[in-house]
Amino acid sequence: MKGLKQVVVAITLLISSLTFGQAKFKVALDAGHGDHDFGAVYHGHIEKNIALAVVLKVGKILEKNSGIEVIYTRKNDVFVDLIERANIANRADANIFVSIHCNANKNTEASGCETYVMGMSKNASNLEAARKENKVVLLEKDYEQKYKGFDPKSPETLIGLTMMQEEFLDNSIALAGTIQREFIDIGKKSRGVKQAPFMVLHKAYMPRVLIEMGFISNPKEGAILDSEEGQNEIAQSIANAIIAYKKENYGANDSDNIVKPSQKVEEVKVVETPVQKPTTTPTEVKKPETKPEVKPEVTSGVVFKVQLSASSKKLDLVPSNFNGLSNISMSSEGTLYKYMYGQTSSYDEAKRLMQEARGKGYTSAFVIAFKDGKKVTVQEALKQ
Repeated sequence: MKGLKQVVVAITLLISSLTFGQAKFKVALDAGHGDHDFGAVYHGHIEKNIALAVVLKVGKILEKNSGIEVIYTRKNDVFVDLIERANIANRADANIFVSIHCNANKNTEASGCETYVMGMSKNASNLEAARKENKVVLLEKDYEQKYKGFDPKSPETLIGLTMMQEEFLDNSIALAGTIQREFIDIGKKSRGVKQAPFMVLHKAYMPRVLIEMGFISNPKEGAILDSEEGQNEIAQSIANAIIAYKKENYGANDSDNIVKPSQKVEEVKVVETPVQKPTTTPTEVKKPETKPEVKPEVTSGVVFKVQLSASSKKLDLVPSNFNGLSNISMSSEGTLYKYMYGQTSSYDEAKRLMQEARGKGYTSAFVIAFKDGKKVTVQEALKQ
């Protein structure tokens, strides 16, 4: 009888430990390059060192959160194959994969941060960014066998190898958009959310992003990236974005602390592309735009909306201020205004509205949810 009780206790403890482990939000952090692969090198700034320093700082912040488990593809100056980086995240069953890099350009005035998701792009600059990162495979042993059918000098050869891309694209874009908004909050120039065929993202089967923190080829930006203060600020922004994404999609806990910069709110710029105002001829008299009929706000049950942008500027809710989109609503947090498009009880319809918004230029638009007028996670709303 005593033996049976011991077995029952052991099984209970095992189940408890497994349940606790499954409750953790797993974040795979990938520091780009390493060892003999230096990445970009300009003005004495070395990409592999900066990427590792920021990853370790992000990890240290996230590890203070009892609800988050951090997985590293490397914690020191070693070389890790691109496929192995993704496989580390896959084996850990990570919830998200975040690869961190520095940008570079022959034009030393180029500046700003951008976050990539996996995708096929015809944009020349996006393809060049992928080409620079993908050429790392040439340093790997037997790369021709491991990456059969893939030419790192031609990222387009990933076409046809993307069976699992669409499944994670929406969440990847939502995560990337959150990262860019956090960068804007610390005054960084945002180059937006982009798509490009990165091999390291292609092989990771979860929402995943590749961050270009800034240009080390730019003397001023490179110095910031290579400074302790600059790295701490960037690391906190990335950690904030990851925690915000976790809260939005997996629920919050008491450890989900987001540390905001001391920067004044009015310095925060509109997240999305500036609106193009219609031109008028000298003889044309411009009539005041009439505001569209606003649909009654639904305050009961589950409602999905599409968040377009956040700004310190209060805008009139007219189509010309939102690239032609109507049915715009707004909420405020202090002096920061959030603008949302549409309202529906159907998640499928919300995703359609999100794609419509992205087609209008709001590339980091994402779905949010409310229950009885109170903001909840999308996952929680879908359970209702």
